[in-house]
Amino acid sequence: MMWRKGGLAAVGLGMLLLGGWLTLATAATDAEPDAEAIAAEELVVEPVDEAPYVPTPINLAARTWFQDARFGVFIHWGTYSVLGRGEWAMNIEKISAADYEKLPPQFNPEKFDAAQWVATFKKAGAKYITITSKHHDGFGMWDSKVSDWDIVDRTPYKRDVLKQLANECEKQGIKLFFYHSQLDWHHPDYYPRGMTGRDTKRPEAGDWNKYIAYMDAQLTELLGGEYGQIGGIWFDGWWDQQSKRFDETKDAGPLATNIDWHLRQTYDLIHALQPACLIGANHHVRPFAGEDFQMYERDLPGENKGGHSGDAQVGKLPLETCDTINGAWGYNADDKNFKAVPELIRYLVRAAGRDANFLLNVGPRPDGTLDPESVQRLEGIGAWLAEFGQSIYGTRGGPIAPQSWGVSTQTPEKIYLHILDRSQANDGGWLALAGTEHLDAGHVASVDDDLQIATRTNGDGLLEVKLAQDADAVDVVLAVAK
Repeated sequence: MMWRKGGLAAVGLGMLLLGGWLTLATAATDAEPDAEAIAAEELVVEPVDEAPYVPTPINLAARTWFQDARFGVFIHWGTYSVLGRGEWAMNIEKISAADYEKLPPQFNPEKFDAAQWVATFKKAGAKYITITSKHHDGFGMWDSKVSDWDIVDRTPYKRDVLKQLANECEKQGIKLFFYHSQLDWHHPDYYPRGMTGRDTKRPEAGDWNKYIAYMDAQLTELLGGEYGQIGGIWFDGWWDQQSKRFDETKDAGPLATNIDWHLRQTYDLIHALQPACLIGANHHVRPFAGEDFQMYERDLPGENKGGHSGDAQVGKLPLETCDTINGAWGYNADDKNFKAVPELIRYLVRAAGRDANFLLNVGPRPDGTLDPESVQRLEGIGAWLAEFGQSIYGTRGGPIAPQSWGVSTQTPEKIYLHILDRSQANDGGWLALAGTEHLDAGHVASVDDDLQIATRTNGDGLLEVKLAQDADAVDVVLAVAK
């Protein structure tokens, strides 16, 4: 189950399809590779779709709901919040597993109030919440029965925050998703090591299949009914074993990994436990069979401004993009670089115009509270959605491709034009909207009843609009009847 990186010119390549995984193997020849070439060999496994994935009707209905929702809140919270330096502190600061185990006794979020959290997120206009059940440090935020490396067994708090949140989400009518890290910097059987977590001083040995069984067992706990109906599982960490990230296999294709993640095994388990549970994975490549939505990190679909999406291909699944309110995902006490409310609203709108949801992250403090700066921004988004939500919720990407002036969304009855940039208006205040040749200027109206607009069609057949100079600069929303 390998392809020999060294000496390929001297050997032929054979292809074996074993267990649904494409394995490139060297075919025997009379030539013998030299010792240096043999030393450079690397196992590379490239996943292929073993069998077509046919989602159930209830799963397809869940996908439609997901697309209609358009806005969710992301929560990165765990024992790393005690350090106040973000969720990657264990890796960045090269903290050993033994030293990291000193953090949970200091993690006591006595001020955590699930009802208040959910109410805050609902007021922000969010339709779902995605919280870290387990981040890369492997620490569980629920009462796991297959490990004591969790909030109930290792902290003075001794309560299951996911259970509290699940109960409150059900009460307040908001869906709950779990972010679940596939990589693990703490578990000894996460071996061979990936690109991260190499300084944890764990024994250089382990049983990969035992680790996969452990991960599947924890997912079974989360989806077995104790936490109710879960909206979806948001996987992260596949990239830790991506072959092209290693010097020895840097020329491998984007789908190649140095281990077999057994993705379909895990995906089928999840769908067997909860058929409506949506699966997405933050792997930065094209979707794999068994996944139900595709996400982008700090990028709008089709773009690569964040640097993560160079190998991504926009598929046919529902889309989501995620980003932070400040610069960090997990709580970082020194990060005061909070984005302004207008910037966050425009990102939400641009995502909707590309037919994608926006998952906006908050990093709660170690005492269980939300910082006031994040709450203020969530409230600002909620106020805007309360007025203009009709142009976001339940919409799909509009018929006009994203333009320099903004984007479009649509429902079966209306097309919404979101004017985000009026800098190209002429001296008379008229702005030509590229891509609108097919729209009738006589059927355009402002969603804001207090905003007066004038419309006309120019010589090129484009819709032109003229707005008051003091018109809302965040997003001027116009509706066009179909």
